[in-house]
Amino acid sequence: MAGRKSFLARLGPGLITGAADDDPSGIGTYSQVGAEFGYGLAWSLLFSLPFMTVIQDVSAQIGSVTGRGIAANLRRHYPRPLLWVAVSLLLLANVINLGADLSAMGAVMQMLLGGPVVVYTLGFGLLCLLFEIFLNYRHYSAILKFTTLSLFAYVAVVFAVHVPWGLALKAVLIPHVEGTAAFATGFVAVLGTTISPYLFFWQAAQEIEEERRTHSKPLYVTPRRAGEEMARIRQDTLIGMVFSNVIAIFIVFASAATLNVHGITTIETAAQAAEALRPVAGRLAFVLFAFGIIGTGLLAVPVLAGSAAYAVSEMLGRPASLDAKPQKARLFYGAIALTTLAGALIQYIGINPVRALYWSAVINGVLAAPLMAIMMLIVRNPKVMRELTLGRRGTALGWAATALMAAATLLFFGSLL
Repeated sequence: MAGRKSFLARLGPGLITGAADDDPSGIGTYSQVGAEFGYGLAWSLLFSLPFMTVIQDVSAQIGSVTGRGIAANLRRHYPRPLLWVAVSLLLLANVINLGADLSAMGAVMQMLLGGPVVVYTLGFGLLCLLFEIFLNYRHYSAILKFTTLSLFAYVAVVFAVHVPWGLALKAVLIPHVEGTAAFATGFVAVLGTTISPYLFFWQAAQEIEEERRTHSKPLYVTPRRAGEEMARIRQDTLIGMVFSNVIAIFIVFASAATLNVHGITTIETAAQAAEALRPVAGRLAFVLFAFGIIGTGLLAVPVLAGSAAYAVSEMLGRPASLDAKPQKARLFYGAIALTTLAGALIQYIGINPVRALYWSAVINGVLAAPLMAIMMLIVRNPKVMRELTLGRRGTALGWAATALMAAATLLFFGSLL
């Protein structure tokens, strides 16, 4: 029992980051992929796993070694215009993503209970905001860990419907490629959903929060701790990313086994996916799917708002910590409040959250590869990382992930043409 508690206690930033990757907008993407292509793109989630794991490991190492987030390191070591462009694009993409996630949560509550969707959307935004402002980091991180359990709803959905397991598992292990623009767009959408810039900023910042919580110094000050800490980071990140992609595969399976086989091939939001499941898979599958959307939204909304707040505060050299009192970190908590409420109001002011999410994906795609390249330069820079620069194997994988995202971005724009 003690060993189990110790193992669970060691999981934190990586697990939460991985689970937050399966946010309501991500669920919408995976549902669309399953509805449109059946099991045909399930392999892309296994394919992307090593690349998303290594880049999240890089972001965690930057935070743990330097004691500063990605934006703070950009501010100290690289041209200011680069910092401002990166943070501005992140802020814009996060607000749009927040709007899509909160809208999906509100739509699901309307399906379950009836009533005005705008009220539910704003209510979820305020609930997440209150948690983030008034809970200290230790309690808040515990709630986020607990919320990751909601993702098991999608495992339950798969076992509540009929899945041809031989066909499904073959689709995961053996790549299937179609030479169409739609297939290329679906592949790029999966990569853009699994490898997202806001997760880089969040995980680096959470490693710093963990150091503060345990009263530890950054690893460049205490390099003898590096071996143990790097092992913990690798384990935590790997478990989080595997968890994220396994759940994503289950979401693809669920929509392929229900929607695709019944000829439903167009799903634009996670809420539509839940509603579409009801007539073809029964009320239980619908309720489980809907519960998962709300649960993952409660996890992802604070991560999206928090990553934007960390980036803005670090960019301006201001305090940024979930353990700080609001009056001691006004810019940080103000950024959380403004981004959350701006996201909640997107639907209220008449902006189509589906179109907004599309442009969020475009911005994330444009931002991801350059930001990954910058992170690789940071993690290999001895002036930043001292003697704890990234090793050769990690460097090779990190640059491969960066090249993959650059190619995916070009493929995305090529598919538009």
